[in-house]
Amino acid sequence: MTSTKRQHTLSIWALTLGYFLFYIPYSGLTKAVTSGMLSGGQPVSGFALLPSTVISTAAVMLSFITVMGWWKYAGKRNAFGYSIIAPGHQTLISGLGFAAIILATTLAYSFSGVSILFALILMRSGVLIMSPLIDRLFQRRVRWFSWAGLSLSLAAVIIAFAGVNRHQLSLAALLNLAVYLAGYAVRLPCMTQLAKTGQKEAGLAYFVEEQIVAMPALVLTPALFALLGRGAIAQEIRFGFSHLWSAPFALSGLAIGFFYAGLGIFCTFIYLDRRENTFCIPMFACSSILSGIVATYVLTWWLHAPYPSGVQMSSACLIMAALFVLSPLHHLPMYVRQLRGAVSERRLVLVDFVKTEPELSASARQQQAPSVITVNFQAVREVLQKRQAGGRS
Repeated sequence: MTSTKRQHTLSIWALTLGYFLFYIPYSGLTKAVTSGMLSGGQPVSGFALLPSTVISTAAVMLSFITVMGWWKYAGKRNAFGYSIIAPGHQTLISGLGFAAIILATTLAYSFSGVSILFALILMRSGVLIMSPLIDRLFQRRVRWFSWAGLSLSLAAVIIAFAGVNRHQLSLAALLNLAVYLAGYAVRLPCMTQLAKTGQKEAGLAYFVEEQIVAMPALVLTPALFALLGRGAIAQEIRFGFSHLWSAPFALSGLAIGFFYAGLGIFCTFIYLDRRENTFCIPMFACSSILSGIVATYVLTWWLHAPYPSGVQMSSACLIMAALFVLSPLHHLPMYVRQLRGAVSERRLVLVDFVKTEPELSASARQQQAPSVITVNFQAVREVLQKRQAGGRS
């Protein structure tokens, strides 16, 4: 049997931090613009804001791939004597799902009576429930700390939900939520099957091919609706396109799109981590809800929005507990067992007694009292890095 050493890095925590930092200005700015906090009390329709945000997101995302030189990872086919980038059918489906997620996320913060936290609760609760189901579908092992993190995350969502008052859910908001969850229902299975392997090339290929589909769909969908649609929504989208640079909220819309591109990059690579979805999704959900609470405080201090409630802060404490469980500290019992075993078997010498007379023989040095004490950290490191062949934590 061929054994493989389990790879365990902290890169997902760096990605989670990046996602957190981008989500704060994205959610806060979107809510501030659409609620009228930045326009003298005059609310801005989320549909009118949509054109500038999606164009900015698509431009930044595709520019990022170009700057990073990642186009080479995408699958290619020959057509009319030319080699062209051609996504597979699963990345095609995933890309359409991602476009739906982006559109629905921005609109979720624009509905009247829906706060930042309440919008996050509605969106994250469905995805959290979805994650173990997808792992079960693809027979992926779900470890105990992933279940614990998921449970704490759901508890935080339930507590926060109980503390949200005066929320209103219109039919449009419910339909938007359905679109958001449908996007994840098609995106996560495709991603799990193709790219959650830990292989860099597979992850980058999936990311590039997905964006090739998602970014054009992101811009063309509202553009076609504005061109062919009727009614108030189509009119608002047409206003957004026709006043792309001249509208009072134009720069804010472009900034919102920029921040979404950044958080979209970070969250996609969180999902692409080789760990199970039941681990990755709570990481993403905890980070976004914490960022929503921070964004709410920023709007409170800056634009005199309502303060977060004590219930919301209790939810934040549960989220911190979930992140603590998901952190590398869940390996602490294993490290303690390894150290105890190494000490009992005399395989680990934590303290070296170094003599000041190096010219003495080994037997003579053993008979004298030590004058210098050093801690052998390399011995600790070697024990903690040692794994049983094929063993799992």
